[in-house]
Amino acid sequence: MTFNDNARVGGNTAKRRGGTVAAVGGGAVGLGAIVVLLISAFTGTDLTGLLSGGAPAAPQSGGEAIANCSTGQDANNDDTCRLAAATLSIDQFWQERLDGYREPQLIIVDQATSSACGTASNATGPFYCPPDETVYVDPTFFSILREQYDTTAGPLAQLYVLAHEYGHHVQNLTGVMQEYPNNGTGPDSNGVRTELQADCYAGAWVAAAGEQVDENGTPYLQPPTDQQISDALAAAAAVGDDHIQAEAGQVTNPESFTHGSSEQRTRWFDAGRQGGVNACDTFSIAGSSL
Repeated sequence: MTFNDNARVGGNTAKRRGGTVAAVGGGAVGLGAIVVLLISAFTGTDLTGLLSGGAPAAPQSGGEAIANCSTGQDANNDDTCRLAAATLSIDQFWQERLDGYREPQLIIVDQATSSACGTASNATGPFYCPPDETVYVDPTFFSILREQYDTTAGPLAQLYVLAHEYGHHVQNLTGVMQEYPNNGTGPDSNGVRTELQADCYAGAWVAAAGEQVDENGTPYLQPPTDQQISDALAAAAAVGDDHIQAEAGQVTNPESFTHGSSEQRTRWFDAGRQGGVNACDTFSIAGSSL
């Protein structure tokens, strides 16, 4: 997805934090480490301990503003600025649709930093942490998608990841996380339903992303192209439980699912894109319909 070059994005509140290298140990190397990363991706559950074996540090605060990120052109030229700038559009989207919406914090992770959910690092991938209402993203995650999972992870795929995590924030604000807590794994588990709803919310934002405007009335983003939509769908498919298991050389086991299959993730993303937020009820339907 492309920003309009003259859109003003300097009002974003994203911060960069970290700088401590996250150790990767415990025998999890190569594909094993990547699988842990992808299972951790798009969730509020931190799995750093599986890689490093260390206890999480106390949450940090503060951080540095994202430098050289004031226009849409800056966002088009830099992954970090693109993520920071997109928060303005996503926040505006939800402010228009959810009474009482409050903005989460976005932390761009530089190698590793601590959170209320554990360590955010280049090993855990993007996640939302409910206790501190913060989204953590290490942009190197997109390089991993490109190199290991045969997806381009272009601009819209990156923003799909971000919008998905903001979907978890909405679930936290609306009480979905409290009403449907973790009840284990499985194809119709609360975890799968939660993840598919966040995919759907991301699709709803993508469809409306060209409507959010800066203080001058300039749209932040241009409507997505068909190729960009395909790229985002490929990113959703790359983190389906069945695809992750296949990449790990495992037989597909739906009873171990925590996020949904590749087909489900792409279908619910598209459901939101076609039907908006109101099409995203993944909790009142039968598991066979997910």
